[in-house]
Amino acid sequence: MQIPHNAFKAALKKDQTTYGIWAGFATGYAAEIVATLGYDWILIDGEHAPNTIPTILAQLQAVAPYATQPVVRAVTGDSVLIKQLLDIGAQTLMVPMVETAEQARDLVRAMRYPPHGIRGVGGGLARATRWDGVPDYLATAHEELCLIVQVESARGVENVEAIAAVEGVDAVFVGPADLSSGLGYPGNPRHPEVQTKIRHAIDATRAAGKVSGILAPQEDDARRYQGWGCQFIAVGIDISLMRQAALDNLRRYKEGPAASAPSRTY
Repeated sequence: MQIPHNAFKAALKKDQTTYGIWAGFATGYAAEIVATLGYDWILIDGEHAPNTIPTILAQLQAVAPYATQPVVRAVTGDSVLIKQLLDIGAQTLMVPMVETAEQARDLVRAMRYPPHGIRGVGGGLARATRWDGVPDYLATAHEELCLIVQVESARGVENVEAIAAVEGVDAVFVGPADLSSGLGYPGNPRHPEVQTKIRHAIDATRAAGKVSGILAPQEDDARRYQGWGCQFIAVGIDISLMRQAALDNLRRYKEGPAASAPSRTY
């Protein structure tokens, strides 16, 4: 048995834009529905959604038959948690609030087995190895693993060149919400200073030969960031889309809350 091919990682090497959707319902059933829609990738959010290792596993299993590629965002860069996420079969990880190259190097080590890292060996207990069905997993796992670090603070942007240059970091994902809050403009990622920082992070990542991504649920934001060079863009959030569609449906029959646009800050 071979290690599953990481089509998301392979797409990063191509000069094309991929479009993703945030998954926040924390259930395999909802994730599977989204996986049938044609998005290139789906972000299973372990940071702000009420996810646990078992619920993330259920979503990975639910989306496995479909072309939409799963990306798992960890709640933290803790090496023990990363070990668990990799063992249940996550191949692409996004880690929030990375601010230094040292942090990035620690994350790379957490994703690799000794002697190149510190990942513990799960062997026959791990879905990632197909329960020891992949004979050379220990030697080849890193080839199909993908690490995305999130730069979403002023300090992170200051160090983005060094972060992006770390070997083993595949991509840098900019977080407009936390960045705008940290710069003193909460809820306003369109502030010129925030936009300047975002543009700098994108440019620096590309200059390092790496790929940049971003969350942009509103079309004008998404197209602007695409024009700046973002190669993978999340253009929707499942919870927000359901809420907006439900409000639109209700207003056909009775007066309801005013329409709300997709968030610019999540």
